[in-house]
Amino acid sequence: MAIEVIKPGLLTSLQDAGRRGYAALGVGRAGAMDEPAWRLANALVGNADGEAALEMTLGGPTLRFHQHAVVAVTGAIIDARANGQPVPLWTSCLLPAGTVLRFGGMRHGCRSYLAVRGGFDSTPVLGSRSTDLHASIGGAIKAGDVLTVGGHTAAPWFRSGTQMQALRWGPDPQPWLDYPQGPLALMRGHHYAALDDASQRVLFTQRFVVSKDSNRTGNRLDGTPLRLRETLELISEATLPGTLQLPPSGQPILLLAEAPVTGGYPRIGQLAAVDLARLAQRRPGDAVYFRETSMEESWQRLRKREASLRQLLQRIGQGLEST
Repeated sequence: MAIEVIKPGLLTSLQDAGRRGYAALGVGRAGAMDEPAWRLANALVGNADGEAALEMTLGGPTLRFHQHAVVAVTGAIIDARANGQPVPLWTSCLLPAGTVLRFGGMRHGCRSYLAVRGGFDSTPVLGSRSTDLHASIGGAIKAGDVLTVGGHTAAPWFRSGTQMQALRWGPDPQPWLDYPQGPLALMRGHHYAALDDASQRVLFTQRFVVSKDSNRTGNRLDGTPLRLRETLELISEATLPGTLQLPPSGQPILLLAEAPVTGGYPRIGQLAAVDLARLAQRRPGDAVYFRETSMEESWQRLRKREASLRQLLQRIGQGLEST
């Protein structure tokens, strides 16, 4: 099945779970910024866990489907229309052949995901189809691209026809959207003690704002500048998505999916992995507050979310089988 890109949107790229385990080779993870939303989109079209989906940022693309397709859109609340007809989010939809699917802007959040039954077919690099713009692996989609879908099979929960169809049920998006934008959980980093006393207080009490210069590599945070007690002479050390670095400007950078595997700035904090998806939905101008957490609390929250997500994925699969 072929999908033609008419307009690419602001930043649209193929993403899956990413390239884990290659840091020793200097290759970062990349992958979906909001992993739960990506996994739920795949589940709603009946895909096996791990298929690549399109990640859209702030505004989406315009696509023409040359054959019928079963799709699902999750993540940020985005305007989507198929031949001018509103497309419901967070559920499974059948688009007939020839459909032009137009995405507009996002009313809430920063990233949405489009999954297609059968998964997007591209050549894997180190076991992943994820685009890594920072490492120049793949690239954002552009006008004129033709995306292919592999292993396409009919969806038994839809009848054949020439009109868009949508299931009348889907998961409640509320638990998976960061509407209140509450504090993000941050552990003290290796160089936290190097911050002066005032900066240590500011880190966990003051408001930061996501800068317009943010991207998939990291969110720059504007706010009261943080200062070190004295200048540090550092060699590059390991970093991960969620590492909070402090450059000389005093405005911290919170690394995201395309984080480099090493960095030379002081590492003053590490975001709890469970809050990475929440951070991924913060857009330029959104506020960021931190609260201090521990490794044990972070693991407990991550295990609890994973258990809830797996249970929901199972219920979606059962629902599709019984529809």
